[in-house]
Amino acid sequence: MRKITRITTQKKNKSRFNIFLDAKQGEEYGFSVDEAILIEYRLRKGMELDDEMIATLVENDTVHKSYTQVIHFLSYRMRTKKEIIDYLVKKEVDPEHIEQIMKRLVEEKLIDDQQFAHFFVQSRINTTTKGPVLIKKELMEKGVLAQQAELALENYSLDTQLEKIVKHIQKKLNTGKKEAFRKKVQQLQANLIQKGFTQDAITKALASMENETDQSKEWDALIFQGEKLLRKYQTKHEGFALRQKMTEALYRKGFSFELINQFLDEQRQN
Repeated sequence: MRKITRITTQKKNKSRFNIFLDAKQGEEYGFSVDEAILIEYRLRKGMELDDEMIATLVENDTVHKSYTQVIHFLSYRMRTKKEIIDYLVKKEVDPEHIEQIMKRLVEEKLIDDQQFAHFFVQSRINTTTKGPVLIKKELMEKGVLAQQAELALENYSLDTQLEKIVKHIQKKLNTGKKEAFRKKVQQLQANLIQKGFTQDAITKALASMENETDQSKEWDALIFQGEKLLRKYQTKHEGFALRQKMTEALYRKGFSFELINQFLDEQRQN
């Protein structure tokens, strides 16, 4: 048995205490514990400890230190179980200790992947232009189960998707780029898929904007693209061959045959 001869507060950390034990020549430093361990085991001067108890105190203090680190890790934002386990593994915490810490966190309701998913989805809706498909992928990368992610994404309604998509489309269509409306829409479709919006939402949003074409801007874009192509092709082609070449190139750029023919007829008359 070893008797506690003195308990002192650490200078750099007032919540930790050094435990001194009796020795052949007076006393010697035994180990240190957190205030929580000190209180839990009612450690005091004159208390006797056997080797097994000392080992228990040291182990429990080690677990408590890791637990305290996790609490600090959680103080910045909510975390998933996977994120916390990855954090503890990185800190080289003993697997048995990780299990103890995770059990305590669940019991204290400090981690809840379903709740995390709900907050995460709402945050993404409020602060980003990401769609549900991409958000689900992010959640699963953080360790949230597919079923939990899908439940949380029920809050991301089709109406909310449509609102975000239409806003994004209007912004991009007014960038001033001299391109055909149809080409801009095709580019937007690819971009919206990358952002994680569902095909159903994209199709409905674009359908609602079919009449958004500004004919004046479309004509300006056609003149801009057409004159560029004329400079490119008229040195090598003329007549019907030039018209055919121009028609194919402008159609690929998204312009309608009606506008293309109007442009080419005007060029022929000039």
